Amino acid sequence: MTTLAKNIIKGFVLSVVILVLLISLAVYQRRAAVRAGNEAATRQRLKTIAASEIQYFNTHSRTFGTFEQMVKEGTLTNDFLERARIIEGYLFTLKVTPKETNQESSYTLNADPKAGNWEGAGRHFYLDSTSLAIHVNPDRPASSTDPAYVPTALDP
Repeated sequence: MTTLAKNIIKGFVLSVVILVLLISLAVYQRRAAVRAGNEAATRQRLKTIAASEIQYFNTHSRTFGTFEQMVKEGTLTNDFLERARIIEGYLFTLKVTPKETNQESSYTLNADPKAGNWEGAGRHFYLDSTSLAIHVNPDRPASSTDPAYVPTALDP
C-alpha cells in the first residue's frame, strides 16, 4: 500500500470518528433539551394542579379534590383522567386525604419521571397542600423534606 493510500484511509477514518462524535454530541444535547422542556412543563402542571386544588377547596366545603373531580369541574384537562396519568414522560400521583372531624383535608402530589423514557432520567417533583413550594430530588421520589426548587439562569 502506498503512502498516498494510507493517508487517504487515515483521513477517512478520522472523518468518520469526528462525524460519530458530532452525532453523539447532538443526540446528547437534544435529550438534555427535551428533558429540560419536560421538567419545565411538569413544574407548570404542578402549579396548575395546585391552583385547581385551591379553587376546589374554596368551593367544596374546604376539601381538596381528586383528578377526576377537578376535571369534572373543568379546572383540569382530560389528560388527568387517564389511568396512568403519564404526561410528557412524567407520572403524576395525587393523594387526597378527606376532611374528618379532627382532621383537615389535605393532598400530596408527586411527578416522577417514567422509568425507561428515552429522554433519560429526570428530576422528581413534589407539592402538597401545606405550601406552594415545589420540592425536587434528583434520584428518588421527592417529598416535603427535599429542598424546594429554585430556578436558575439555565432553567427554561
